[in-house]
Amino acid sequence: MPTVEVRGVQGQVLGERELPAELFDAPVNVPVMHQVVAAGAAAQRAGTHSTKTRAEVSGGGRKPWRQKGTGRARHGSIRSPIWSGGGIAHGPKPRSYDVRVNKKVRRAALRSALTDALRSGKITVVEGLSFDGPRTKDAAAVLDAFGVEGLVLLVIAGPDEPVEKSFRNLPQVKIDYPGNLSTYDLLYADRVLFTSGALDAITGEQGPAFEGAQPEAEDAGEQEPSAGEDELP
Repeated sequence: MPTVEVRGVQGQVLGERELPAELFDAPVNVPVMHQVVAAGAAAQRAGTHSTKTRAEVSGGGRKPWRQKGTGRARHGSIRSPIWSGGGIAHGPKPRSYDVRVNKKVRRAALRSALTDALRSGKITVVEGLSFDGPRTKDAAAVLDAFGVEGLVLLVIAGPDEPVEKSFRNLPQVKIDYPGNLSTYDLLYADRVLFTSGALDAITGEQGPAFEGAQPEAEDAGEQEPSAGEDELP
């Protein structure tokens, strides 16, 4: 069974936590992850591009010259696509780029991303991440204690104003919830930090499950995934 280190806010190792094999030791399916990431990128396209056809551009109401006898090529309108200022043939029109991805495919991609992140050493679990008030200096101190560099994905159990406001001023950090976790975010981040409550919500466990841990006062329950996001079984 896969395991991950659990660390305190000062970077000290508190113990190890076992992770469910169906989520963190699944087959890494690269084509499925690519399909989900590409579909997500396509869904973000506005699709508002538009060009005018020869029927929509102004002018060209009469034949520019007679059909025969001029020595020039025959033309019926100066707004033909081969004319400067004419319409655009087969140009883009407003459309939706949404691609339907089955729920099973999204789940398989998310399991692959979680497994890949764990095997590559990107995942760390933080125990007791809480601040008395919003302070970016405290958030930066946590990252320094863990020695993280690059883009960081911080997954917290639920809305926590002091924590969110402390980290949101750091441009390299993105904050997310278990129900909104996506394959793209896991692949794009250089390091992934889970709070114990967030990991409980993903795995469906109740409370800490590593040696030497103390039970928390409040248990972060499992959140329902939001519509359109990758879902876990």
